[in-house]
Amino acid sequence: MAEVKSNKQKPTPVGRVRRKNQTLILKAAEQDFLEHGFKGASIKSIAERAGIPRANVHYYYKNKDAIYVDILSEIIELWDSSILTCDDEPAKVLGDYIYAKVMYSNTNPEASRIFAGEFVQGAPRLQNYLKSNFKPWVNEVKETINQWIIQGKMDDIDPLHLLFTIWGATQHYADFAPQVTTAMGKEKLTDNDFEQAAKTLTHIILKGCGIK
Repeated sequence: MAEVKSNKQKPTPVGRVRRKNQTLILKAAEQDFLEHGFKGASIKSIAERAGIPRANVHYYYKNKDAIYVDILSEIIELWDSSILTCDDEPAKVLGDYIYAKVMYSNTNPEASRIFAGEFVQGAPRLQNYLKSNFKPWVNEVKETINQWIIQGKMDDIDPLHLLFTIWGATQHYADFAPQVTTAMGKEKLTDNDFEQAAKTLTHIILKGCGIK
């Protein structure tokens, strides 16, 4: 891909401070939501975890709902940006997607578990997303996969069930981490473990789709 030069000015120190503080807040909030649930989490506790004054948290976020939604939005943006709407070969596109999702379970396990927990509760704070951006995105992915099937590049399978399989398999390493580590006899998975997971899942899923 050719380098794209931006006309934007370099970020000001204030902008860097803002991003740093918001990152601290979101990481602290992830831990608080995981430990106490949405109802039990509080701005006070989040501020203490982040090591910044409570007033600073309120400066960036009106309430904990806004923090929670921001966490979910970041997950959605990252996951949606890595998927399938291109003209490359299915082996590369699906392989890259599986790899990205497994690596996200490695680098952002807390966010993944929060996202899963939201859906377990019926996704009350994601209804607007599900009714707007999500469905068109899924339809694009289905069309891409169907075109590969028509072109004879993969077996005639149901695109949605393929997506469900990828989501479930890749996110398992984050959402059910204690089960995985116990089964593997480890306290924590290494980067190499995640590389092997991505390699194995890619092999199984591509072969199951009839992709050489």
